[in-house]
Amino acid sequence: MSLDCIQLQTGANPKVSIIVLHGLGADGNDFVPIAQELQLAALGDVRFVFPHAPTMPVTINGGMVMRAWYDIVGADLVKREDEAGLRKSMGLVESLLEAERERGIAPERTVLMGFSQGCALTLLTGLRHAHRLAGLVGLSGYLPLAASTAAERSAANAKTPVFLAHGQHDGVVPIARAVASRELLVSLGQPVEWHEYPVQHSVSMEEIVDLNRWLLKVLA
Repeated sequence: MSLDCIQLQTGANPKVSIIVLHGLGADGNDFVPIAQELQLAALGDVRFVFPHAPTMPVTINGGMVMRAWYDIVGADLVKREDEAGLRKSMGLVESLLEAERERGIAPERTVLMGFSQGCALTLLTGLRHAHRLAGLVGLSGYLPLAASTAAERSAANAKTPVFLAHGQHDGVVPIARAVASRELLVSLGQPVEWHEYPVQHSVSMEEIVDLNRWLLKVLA
């Protein structure tokens, strides 16, 4: 199975790829406007890839079929995780990373980024990826399958910088879940830059500014 994607390039010869994974019930269009706010001209041409997640019934939403990277059984998020669904989508994201490599973008010039469920997939996949990535961006999400992270983490990405940002008033993914994820990553020696904002389950302009600065730094 391959994913349909929206692709945008800031020029004809991209040297950097940023793959952006949307949240539950959204699609690849969700983060196009935010990507267009980024000022990355100093990096040269950039390719953005916005995949659409598969559709599936989501238990917490009464079995409604929607775009989702994995099923969510309850509000707790970490009890009865959909490990099979998570690992299946991890394979799909791995295919996206491989596609960028085959198109000539080195993994160390590729950033994997996601919001909410997309954040979970970013951290799950990026930390296990066999090739060193430029960075991982997790917005308003958490680290899934946390107990297996230490054993499964790839040595290639053990020092890959991670940008984590979260809303202080997030009622969908409580900030405590994100803090626990941050603390686990820090305990493993992962370089983490942490930001929190006075918002709910959303992205703020201040967050975009901080992300822009971080991207310029890790891709310099």
